[in-house]
Amino acid sequence: MKNYLLLLGAFVVAPLFVFSQEAFKITHGPYLQALGETGVNIVWTTSKNSIAWVELAPADDSHFYAKERPKYFAAAHGQKTEGTVHNVRIEGLQPATKYRYRIYSQEILSHESYIVKYGNIAASAAYRAELPTFTTLDPRATETGFAMVNDIHQQSDVLKKLLSQVDWKQHQLVFFNGDMQNNSRNEAQIFSSFMDTAISLFADRVPMYYARGNHETRGEFASAFPRYFPTANGQLYYIFRTGPVCFVVLDTGEDKPDSDIEYTGIADYDTYRTQQAAWLKAALKRPEYTEAPYKVVIAHIPPFGGWHGEKEVAEKFVPLLNQAGAQVMLSGHLHRNVKRMPEAGAWNFPVLVNSNTSIVKAKADAKQLQIEVFDLAGKKIDEVIVQPSK
Repeated sequence: MKNYLLLLGAFVVAPLFVFSQEAFKITHGPYLQALGETGVNIVWTTSKNSIAWVELAPADDSHFYAKERPKYFAAAHGQKTEGTVHNVRIEGLQPATKYRYRIYSQEILSHESYIVKYGNIAASAAYRAELPTFTTLDPRATETGFAMVNDIHQQSDVLKKLLSQVDWKQHQLVFFNGDMQNNSRNEAQIFSSFMDTAISLFADRVPMYYARGNHETRGEFASAFPRYFPTANGQLYYIFRTGPVCFVVLDTGEDKPDSDIEYTGIADYDTYRTQQAAWLKAALKRPEYTEAPYKVVIAHIPPFGGWHGEKEVAEKFVPLLNQAGAQVMLSGHLHRNVKRMPEAGAWNFPVLVNSNTSIVKAKADAKQLQIEVFDLAGKKIDEVIVQPSK
């Protein structure tokens, strides 16, 4: 019997065997991570163990089937990775360029010794379907816009209402600034809590950058976080530039001492923040930071409040940021809106804390970086204006 294509929702399944088997499918995604000038990670999940790849094409007038497209596999150390969470890193792209992409996964029925038996292929539809696209970052652009939400704590309805305020033509990237879930118990929780909502609204075509919060560190599934939210440098802290803005994304860790009974002996965040500070000292000397007109810090826990984690941020990160001329810090954690202007002997920049029921929307151009805060009803409730550095 000939192979055939069976359309299932947004995905195409191409059976390679005629005997009956449980349906193999793409369960969540795709979504973009770590989008930069020349690279991107594309992530999705499947119902069964499989290998995975992405086919890429320019966002031009040609049909996706016009010719064979280059394939990029989920692979590590020279081998295609087998699993249900698929992370394809694509390098060597052109800056400020728009691409179309199609995801594929092929089920692995068995892998014994040297013999691998493959099953069905699941793929995003390309025939009479609009494929998702992404545009690589452009550090030479004169304008850029971004949005930020935080402390959603699994309230996907709140997330949807906040993100419905975003004009995706003006805001080219989104930050999740921590505590998007209450804890981390399993994969299903990640998607039902917030990622399925994000994917349906924007995340397959607009990049999302994650600053881990203290609640993402809790639970038996917490160590799996990097599998779902990979970064270009392999760490959960990183910097990147797009247009006139350089973003410094920090991982502020937990908010209580490592010895607190709540962590049951599993926490080692004091050492982690010390190591991160050493990285930060070097990162703040890189040209994408020093040459950027605007220098924005994304950090879940702010440097005030008196708790241990807040004091660690103030003592280990803020002096380095002060010395390097950081211009604003965007935080969450407190579940209320707070704006603290520069304070002598503390931080030399405004610290804007966004609540769990408001959204930050910002736009930078040659004249200024305007950062605005809007509540659930879309009413503007606060603002910070940053002038370009000299």
